[in-house]
Amino acid sequence: MSGTTLPMRVWTGTVVRAQDLTPTMRRVVFGGEGLAGYASTGVGDEYLRLIFPVDRASDPILPTVTNGCLDYNSIDLATMRTYTVRAFEPATGEVTIDFVIHDGGVAAEWARAARPGDRIGLNTPDGMYDPPAGLTWQFLVADCAAIPAAARLIENAQAGVRTRAILEVPGPAHHLDLAAAPGVEVTWIHGGNGHGPSRLEQVVRSLPRPAGGVGYIWVAGETKELRGVRKYLRRELGLPSSAYKTVGYWTDGAEKWRDRYESLDAETKTMLDAIWETDADLGDVEIRYDEQLARLGL
Repeated sequence: MSGTTLPMRVWTGTVVRAQDLTPTMRRVVFGGEGLAGYASTGVGDEYLRLIFPVDRASDPILPTVTNGCLDYNSIDLATMRTYTVRAFEPATGEVTIDFVIHDGGVAAEWARAARPGDRIGLNTPDGMYDPPAGLTWQFLVADCAAIPAAARLIENAQAGVRTRAILEVPGPAHHLDLAAAPGVEVTWIHGGNGHGPSRLEQVVRSLPRPAGGVGYIWVAGETKELRGVRKYLRRELGLPSSAYKTVGYWTDGAEKWRDRYESLDAETKTMLDAIWETDADLGDVEIRYDEQLARLGL
């Protein structure tokens, strides 16, 4: 169920309203003439890059597009972060982003103080949720950072597809009212998210896979927590990469992780990059990459 592939463009969105949804999640809705022509891929977990201004009185400095791709050399990468599109309203042209609020970080600090009139850059979205044809059942597992994507998938689940979603949040105050499609079962669990041990791998291992039919398992959350999930799905269950998707939405201690990665020598970085240059099954490639990072203490 892949969505529409759209040509790469960059827009400037203006905040039209903002509200707190939970103690750690804030919704910001963007609109304005600067979003004219924006379109959605139609994929529930579609994501884009947000380009933050240097200060609230300034417009964001937008990257250029070269050969149909964002030219990352044309922008300060420190001003850019990747986020899920929570909703897009074609009638109004409004784009909704739900931010997880935490101490520190360009995006969280910007969103915490977002007010109508503030401006931000954003590019053409793309999606990763891609279940196989003939889907009959699916599991959606996510922590806080991935709940905006999971929520959209829950709301737009195909009729006749048995869908179970397990969402991990710090506690009851972080539950959201979700307009789940008919036949969707939603379970909230507490833990992880930097507040305690994550249960994502435990949840995935405990899922009772239906006998027969075509299934899909979508898991999104903290990057390192997904390493064990990938090994289980690919090596223990033997699933092809087309039967599941694991997406790292954030990294615990991201700043320290980036510093350690940047300190690697050029030969090691080349070795890591080369892992992706293969025709092997994506699931095997991801695991090999995970294993190398673990050996490097990353």
